[in-house]
Amino acid sequence: MAGRGGVENDKWNGFVPPQCRPNPSILRLSAQLTWSEAAEPLHADIDVDRVCGVGPGMSFANAIKSKDPKLGVVGLVPCAVGGTKIAQWARGTPLYNQMVSRATAAVKSGGTIRALLWYQGESDTVVQADAETYRTNMEKLIGDIRTDLNNPSLLIIQVALASGEGKFVDTVRSAQLGITLPNVKYVDAKGLDLKTDHLHLTTTSQVRLGSMLADAFPASQ
Repeated sequence: MAGRGGVENDKWNGFVPPQCRPNPSILRLSAQLTWSEAAEPLHADIDVDRVCGVGPGMSFANAIKSKDPKLGVVGLVPCAVGGTKIAQWARGTPLYNQMVSRATAAVKSGGTIRALLWYQGESDTVVQADAETYRTNMEKLIGDIRTDLNNPSLLIIQVALASGEGKFVDTVRSAQLGITLPNVKYVDAKGLDLKTDHLHLTTTSQVRLGSMLADAFPASQ
């Protein structure tokens, strides 16, 4: 989710596909909780221990703007940190607390949180116990974030894994696809092209994933 498209040998090549280019009506919330025009790499000041490149966020935002002319300013609130297990996002953890505080700050001056995009789980494919408890942990996370944001029907769009760090990818994928909570949708990344590390999506795949996420996002009422 943080975006590794175009990152090779710990350096981003700087290539921004047309679908990911800035738009004055697409903003991002910085690590300092200030709004500015969004641009790749979206997570550069959030996932600070890794090199960030192209992710699905800008492609998603441009696609929903194209699909829905009535949509006003889109605010992206990047929170992703790569290489993390879902247990690290449980209520009360630093990552969870940061996500809630950033989401809360995003609507302090107005606006509505329309959806949470969730692409995570590769690190939960290494240990069987992590994979087997993924569904329970994800369902609890959904309930907790909806409660803490006072948004009981918040749309969650999760991405079913395309890859993983271990051998329990299918177990995590089954957990993701088995969640039946209300207003939880998923898009399937399986089959999208991977980089040579056989783990992260290529830039082209990130653009495609953003479009898939946009297709799952409802138009304005």
